[in-house]
Amino acid sequence: MEDRATLMRNTAGGYFREGYNCAESIIKTFRPQVTPELDESIVRMFTGFGGGFGHSGCVCGALAASVAVLGIVKGRTAQSEAREPAYDVAKEFHDRFEEKFGATCCRALNEYPFDSKEHLRTCIKITGNTAKLLGEYMEEKGLY
Repeated sequence: MEDRATLMRNTAGGYFREGYNCAESIIKTFRPQVTPELDESIVRMFTGFGGGFGHSGCVCGALAASVAVLGIVKGRTAQSEAREPAYDVAKEFHDRFEEKFGATCCRALNEYPFDSKEHLRTCIKITGNTAKLLGEYMEEKGLY
């Protein structure tokens, strides 16, 4: 039987193969785990994150969506609440992502032309492995 983090990797990779982008795949994978009360339409918010924000090649969409997942768990709803818990997990996960992949920008992570077979193959791996990294991080921190 797969552990939860491996299941998250396989699920996110599967969504990417179905045609969802990196960010959509991450949120589709983790939404039922962290915020099942949110409708599936939340995925729309993440469409523009793909390709490092609309193919600009900036912040990896899988990383950005992962930080959003952490925000759902540790974020605040009122300005009077502390923002540090969310900032802390965002920075720590960002640093782990950068350590694992060597960069945080889409164009640095994947040198192939957008939507080429090579690019898509690389993104499937990055998306799946980001989901696994996030799953491991959330388990370690007791965020499930």
